[in-house]
Amino acid sequence: MFDVYRNGTTNLLVLELGSPIPAAYSGKRWRKSRRRILKVSEEIKSAVQQQGYYVRSLRPTRELVVEVE
Repeated sequence: MFDVYRNGTTNLLVLELGSPIPAAYSGKRWRKSRRRILKVSEEIKSAVQQQGYYVRSLRPTRELVVEVE
């Protein structure tokens, strides 16, 4: 199982269950997801096994702009 943390709306951090937040990312304010994640993609799983964590930037949602003439 995995723990998922979010830093506002910009970053996602995935760790193995019970692992501490890495020192490189401990200065930021992370909020833990309440859900337990049982399954992740192979890319995330391999990164967690190699590095101990997986970090990704989340894309901001785009606002729909409609021009009316």
